[in-house]
Amino acid sequence: MTLATNILALGLNHETASVKLREQAAFARDALQPALRELTAGDAVEEAAILSTCNRTEIYCGGNINGGNGNNHAHAAKPIVEWLRRRTGFKADDLASIYHFPNEQAVKHAFRVACGLDSMVLGEPQILGQMKDAFQVAADAGATGKVLNRLFQHSFSVAKQVRTDTAIGAHSVSVAHAGVKLAKQVFAQLEAQSVLLIGAGETIELAARQLRENGVTRITVANRTLHRARALANALGGEAITLAGMPDHLAYADIVISSTASTLPILGKGAVERALAVRKHKPIFILDLAVPRDVEAQVRKLRDVYLYDIDDLKSVVAHNRGLRMRAAEQAEMIIDLQVVRFMRWLRTLQSAPLIRDWRREWDALGQREVDKAMQKIRAGGDAQEITRQLAHNLINKLAHQPSRALQQADMDGNPDLIAAARKLFDL
Repeated sequence: MTLATNILALGLNHETASVKLREQAAFARDALQPALRELTAGDAVEEAAILSTCNRTEIYCGGNINGGNGNNHAHAAKPIVEWLRRRTGFKADDLASIYHFPNEQAVKHAFRVACGLDSMVLGEPQILGQMKDAFQVAADAGATGKVLNRLFQHSFSVAKQVRTDTAIGAHSVSVAHAGVKLAKQVFAQLEAQSVLLIGAGETIELAARQLRENGVTRITVANRTLHRARALANALGGEAITLAGMPDHLAYADIVISSTASTLPILGKGAVERALAVRKHKPIFILDLAVPRDVEAQVRKLRDVYLYDIDDLKSVVAHNRGLRMRAAEQAEMIIDLQVVRFMRWLRTLQSAPLIRDWRREWDALGQREVDKAMQKIRAGGDAQEITRQLAHNLINKLAHQPSRALQQADMDGNPDLIAAARKLFDL
């Protein structure tokens, strides 16, 4: 059994596993602490943290990991993978979805995840908050120690540096985000506007989240089924209606965002004209994110209507994705530098026990020699001569073992040890 200071990251994500497998591997928040205590209770892992999101489940291990001597990380990962298999019910074939990274690779992976470089949406910021939550849960469970504490705190620092020094998060890379950003250019005070969301799918949810982050509070959700509309509206603190009631609410909406699965337009020119009349031609901003389109093309011809469809936003999104890619290249350079710095710190942990034992032995030796010298002085001996003898004895005893080792190295033809001694003693 080999015990060493190590870091190991293993798990699965949106690139290696299907939604079904990711659902199987997911941990509910209230299950995390019991799982961490179970994982660290045995001999396999000293420190652990679990990051579980809709797109990934990852286990970060640190400290003493059985078999984790840097060259045999696959062996070190086995008991952890087996523990995960038992908890998830994974079959043998499912285990191929699990990746594992040792030491330097694990550190780089953690930094890339924190910066959003390993996310489905490049540079997305939500993962950093999820990592902070995962670390807090693990720390509260007593499952982290010196290694993982340093790893996660360094990850957060790197993510902050990347956000500050690059434009990784400055450009919208989803049509929903780009559309809301466009609405901010139309309305000086976005938070003061009333919003009608048509549909309740993922795109509308993303748009709703962007609106809420920008301070919008007056939101109505219209959907074919009232149940789905209520689920989203309740999360937003808004109102839910059916599509049948949508025309009556249209006149009170400053912003309309639509994304349904309808094969035919659900918002026609006539309905918009009637809404404009009630509004006394106060402008309406309409964002049609559906394919096929939800809004009749003729609506674009109406005065006081700002209508944008997904094609209008594609060029913006493509341009912004290119900007994020260039920012990601800069982020990778920052990460590489920070990985080197972290690994330097990690290597100091390997020498710490040696330094501690060495100082303890030398302190004990020094104390014994001092005690002998004090006895001689109390017995009336010459203090100056006793002090000289104390220094002589200490030097001889401290130099004895290194001198023997160097002499043996010379006889064995071992120049590496001699060179190391020169460097160690700065000679």
